[in-house]
Amino acid sequence: MLTVLGFAMIATFLVLIMMKRMSPIAALVLIPALFCVAVGQGAQLGDYVIDGVEKLAPTAAMLMFAIVYFGVMIDVGLFDPIVRGILRFCKADPVRVVVGTAVLAAIVSLDGDGSTTFMITVSAMYPLYKRLGMSLVVMTGVAATANGVMNTLPWGGPTARAATALKVDAADIFVPMIPALAMGLLFVFALAYVLGRRERRRIGYLSLDEALEPQAETVLVAAGGGTKGATAGSGAMTRSGATGAGHPATATTGSGSGSGDAPGVPEGADEGFQGLDPNRPTLRPRPYWFNAGLTFALLTSMILELLPIPVLFLLGAALALTVNYPKMADQKARIAAHADNVLNVTGMVFAAAVFTGVLTGTGMVKHMADWLVGAIPEGMGPHMALVTGLLSLPLTYFMSNDGFYFGVLPVLAEAGAAHGVSPLEIARASIAGQALHMSSPLVPAVYVLVGMAKVEFGDHTRFTVKWAALTSLVVLAAGILFGII
Repeated sequence: MLTVLGFAMIATFLVLIMMKRMSPIAALVLIPALFCVAVGQGAQLGDYVIDGVEKLAPTAAMLMFAIVYFGVMIDVGLFDPIVRGILRFCKADPVRVVVGTAVLAAIVSLDGDGSTTFMITVSAMYPLYKRLGMSLVVMTGVAATANGVMNTLPWGGPTARAATALKVDAADIFVPMIPALAMGLLFVFALAYVLGRRERRRIGYLSLDEALEPQAETVLVAAGGGTKGATAGSGAMTRSGATGAGHPATATTGSGSGSGDAPGVPEGADEGFQGLDPNRPTLRPRPYWFNAGLTFALLTSMILELLPIPVLFLLGAALALTVNYPKMADQKARIAAHADNVLNVTGMVFAAAVFTGVLTGTGMVKHMADWLVGAIPEGMGPHMALVTGLLSLPLTYFMSNDGFYFGVLPVLAEAGAAHGVSPLEIARASIAGQALHMSSPLVPAVYVLVGMAKVEFGDHTRFTVKWAALTSLVVLAAGILFGII
């Protein structure tokens, strides 16, 4: 009974948010509350929610101060050179932009923290996507999938959990998996290239002239062909391909429907490009190297685990505000400017605490896992590594990494050991599903991604899940092909 209700609760949640019948926050709170009552444990709902909140409170605190910190770094202009460099490299070609998104997300993922990766990636790429009228779900989908592959780093979490649960060395899990993970990353880059070509076909081949000159005028044309107005801040833009190579034309807002299943960008796509305005009043060029050094020290401290991540971001945000904006009024203004993002993301995390609290407290997760493990045919025993890899896709999507690696993985390893399958093979196979896991509604970082990108979670899920699942299968297939699993 709990097994059926557990799957029904997750399915109800996903269907409602993808059909946009409920907001993610409302769905994360109300659906598990109703199912908790349905299983006859309504009296314990408060305890389950408090348990979930206690577990996720450090994550919410980390996200709160991380958003403030990186928001201030964007305000003062720390990432402006990165955006300018990406602009020059991408040359406003949608293919280069999407591939650049994948590369940037993969590189930044080396810090091992998904939230930080998404903040930096979106900060750098969002203005360019908006300026060119590109689909924002392409950005979130590619960034999440690239980060999912890189999330398998020993300090990223899943590999360390697998090593702890099965009492093996994390290096023995990760190092042999490098060729398979590299194949997964190459697949993400290839996917980015394909999606970029799709975007190029939809909006045409664009080129930028003096992209960073603030006074250059760009005319935007509405879907119906009427002029929407002139803007300053990114230079003259011309379109070729759709109107003929070499013939200047106007840039569209991308308000029409997107190609395939990537939704188009709404009207007003030029909003947000003001992040590159070289004359914005929040810029603080003098302490640039202090800000760069502080950010480097912060990321290094995170990797070395010198202090808990929430404490690091709390200290970093306080330092950044004090040094860059000594006046109290300016500090309050910067905090207020980012309050919307903070509220959206932390609110989503605490709402997710209700979902995870009920899922775990009622025993639904345990019953679902036991049912899935029990459904494995006896003849599949010698192939438990493959089974583990396949199960890692849905299980790490529908439950937390802690629940999978500490609750389910030992059972799978025990079943494999009875048929001569080593715990190392089981552990390596278990990290194959991480590309899909990073878009799970139970991962707080994904709310940072969609929140900063101003993308509906349902749109992100509908677009990303199939590509992320395919990436995970590529990693698993490569592991088997190379004899790693």
